[in-house]
Amino acid sequence: MDLLGGKILGFVLVMTRIGAFFATAPIFSWKSIPVKVKLVTALLLSVFFANNTGYLIKGDDTLVLEAAILMAMEILYGLAMGLTATFLFTSVKVGTRIVERQMGLAMASILDPLSGESGQTLGVMIEMIFILLFLSANGHHMFIITMSKSYDAFPIGTIPQIGTLTEGLITTSVTMLILGLKISAPMLAASFLLMVILGVMARIAPEMNILFLSLPMRVCMGLLMVGIFFPFINNFVEDFAGWMDKLMPL
Repeated sequence: MDLLGGKILGFVLVMTRIGAFFATAPIFSWKSIPVKVKLVTALLLSVFFANNTGYLIKGDDTLVLEAAILMAMEILYGLAMGLTATFLFTSVKVGTRIVERQMGLAMASILDPLSGESGQTLGVMIEMIFILLFLSANGHHMFIITMSKSYDAFPIGTIPQIGTLTEGLITTSVTMLILGLKISAPMLAASFLLMVILGVMARIAPEMNILFLSLPMRVCMGLLMVGIFFPFINNFVEDFAGWMDKLMPL
């Protein structure tokens, strides 16, 4: 009975971490994916990891309060891992938001079919293409490998360090902003150059309506810059694995 109790409690803790990760991780947490698919996937992964993961707990020796604390720690750790991956994914959205505002498309909003939230047209298109590139490179396998590494770093029955999780999330949020600025850097440079040119034109020909001329010029320039630098987004997909290894609380 002690062995059976330990197996059951271990399986519950494994599923708790995976469920918390699925609740916040990109792709798995999207509303466009049916709930039944999420539950079945989480259950199958839990069975797999439960059979291949060692436990540091015994069913009969674990009190109800101890089991509740262990489940809370598993939820906390799973949420931290999912938020880390989400922050890295959000860097693409942050970069495209900056580009859209420079182009004057901030008011052109549509419904994001993946998250069910409101988003801008250009940002949704770039994000979906990034996701397709990510999935074509077997990026979803990366999440499963990361989950497997988490059980080596923090086996079932151990309590992760709260300071390590907090520091990892703060570092990831800072990295998200830096990556977003790197993605939008070419557009920011081109927008600054355009503003300088328009300023010179306003001084040379004050009778020109610079505001009226700047709107289509900003849109055309933005689409041109996106077309030129869009192939380089595949490099970000390749670097994503490196950022996951650096920033994941493992």
